[in-house]
Amino acid sequence: MNQASSFRFHALSEKDTKRLAHEIAKNVQAGNVITLDGDLGAGKTTFSQAFAKEIGITEIVNSPTFVLIKEYQGQELPLYHMDVYRLSIEEADELGLDEYFYGNGVCLVEWSSKITELLPEHRLELYITHLGDQERNFEITPKGDIYIQWCEKLKNSGVIS
Repeated sequence: MNQASSFRFHALSEKDTKRLAHEIAKNVQAGNVITLDGDLGAGKTTFSQAFAKEIGITEIVNSPTFVLIKEYQGQELPLYHMDVYRLSIEEADELGLDEYFYGNGVCLVEWSSKITELLPEHRLELYITHLGDQERNFEITPKGDIYIQWCEKLKNSGVIS
């Protein structure tokens, strides 16, 4: 498996976080998996909301903490928004997440580090660090050629470094 090094994005505001989500969402296609990790309040849901808007979801998108998985229909593909914070690895395995990961939509997985061994080998990992107020640092790690290409494209256009 090809893996590039990590990339960075520094957000000074919520607007910057949303801009990154919009830029990443422009590349998605069925079967893509994007993971979101970071402390409580880091900006995972803010990112998810902006991402959903970019792919044409008009419904209110909020964290699926107690429902675990929320499905939304975008203009061209569905979004499967997952929050696995409260799940054990065994419980997550029993949910049949593979059907989502390898399905006809795009997956956003909050708290993905809790189920790393169940995630597809190829994915885009985002780790968000809350630096205070609205400032965030994103560490973006592509796993697999398609995600490396995304990151190279975003780097070449000056979005990430």
